[in-house]
Amino acid sequence: MRNDIVHFWADEQHYEIREIVEVAYQIQKITNKDIIWENIWDPVVKGESIPNWLKSIVTKWVQEDITYAYSPSKWVTATREYLAQNNDKITSEDIIFFNGLWEAINKIYGYLNRTSRVLWPNPAYPTHSSSEATHAWDFHLTYDLDPTNWWNPNLEEIENKVKYNPSISAILVINPDNPTGAVFSRETLEWIIKIAKKYGLFVIFDEIYEKLTFDQKDHILLKDIIWDVCWIAMKWLSKEVPWPGSRCGWIEVYNQDKDENFAKYINSVFFSKMLEVCSTTLPQSVLPAIYEAPEFTQYLKERISKYSRNANIAVEILWKVPELTIIKPKWAYYLTVLFDEFKILNNFNHLIKDKNLEEFITQISIWKKIDKKFCYYLLAEKSICTVPLSGFNSKLPWFRMTLLENDETKFRKILEDIVEVFKQIKK
Repeated sequence: MRNDIVHFWADEQHYEIREIVEVAYQIQKITNKDIIWENIWDPVVKGESIPNWLKSIVTKWVQEDITYAYSPSKWVTATREYLAQNNDKITSEDIIFFNGLWEAINKIYGYLNRTSRVLWPNPAYPTHSSSEATHAWDFHLTYDLDPTNWWNPNLEEIENKVKYNPSISAILVINPDNPTGAVFSRETLEWIIKIAKKYGLFVIFDEIYEKLTFDQKDHILLKDIIWDVCWIAMKWLSKEVPWPGSRCGWIEVYNQDKDENFAKYINSVFFSKMLEVCSTTLPQSVLPAIYEAPEFTQYLKERISKYSRNANIAVEILWKVPELTIIKPKWAYYLTVLFDEFKILNNFNHLIKDKNLEEFITQISIWKKIDKKFCYYLLAEKSICTVPLSGFNSKLPWFRMTLLENDETKFRKILEDIVEVFKQIKK
């Protein structure tokens, strides 16, 4: 090319949750075995049936001509009014819908001044971290989540990083947290808000899993505890019902009237949405009917109960390996597993019996971190696809799997296979 057309930070965009799928497909060709997909949240693929009451709502709206039309740029007006009617902190004008939260995240970071940084947790969901780093053309600025303290953040570390990095303009909080499974206390959230207020920051609050905590007392929304700091709350329909293909996410903007600069920034995000024309119309239209359906609350409880059961089973089985650290998640869908890298082999590809498979794994794992090597080896030995947490910008050796499996016998077998693999690679 006449000019270098590649973005300066192009190599820093990673999404290991899907990148490892390509490795899994290659292994599948060699072994001719079906892959057990534990890498991504998709309850439909895992066998969860779509309930008839949900299908009936969608079917009814599919018959309406309006669901085939463009929607307003901010989203269907009636739906925005529905969401705002039980929230005295915002109006419908403070709600903007997107085609999934990836689009929202991309625009929220992309329309910041390039010298303005966001401090986010480590580990962090890669969509957040890749988008922010690409926006800034710089390495990440993070605060650690501590596995020895139920994944709580070090609040002193957050304040020091904010204090001594004047480029930081916002703090990202993911609560409930993906990937760790943590749910932060009210006190922790209040301290983060105090830091934001003290240093003139806004807060990005990703709470797309907020209805999915195992214990109702952990269900804490930021709107219930703060009132005078600018912040953005992120929401997503498809985590509460098994409809990931709906791509239905939105943001709620709080207190933009309290800061002219923040309001101008939000306006730029909105106008970028106008350039796109609109978000998907059908899931927007059906959302109030889903939330108001008499079956919705009980259905959600049953799903949470199933995932809580799986969390208990996972802790029970994986604790058999002393080299593993399991911190029971406080909400549905994911489990993170830490391991002691000093007590396992650094290179265990030679244990693979199939020489073609050994050659392939050896080739792709050169210079890779130990958690990625483990995930490749687990794929080779047991056809189980998990996610190495180095893909979540983690400094710790560990992996993430889901709690989605509907068949308890199969779920126990998956966990027992993971235990067996760890026993093979122990020093």
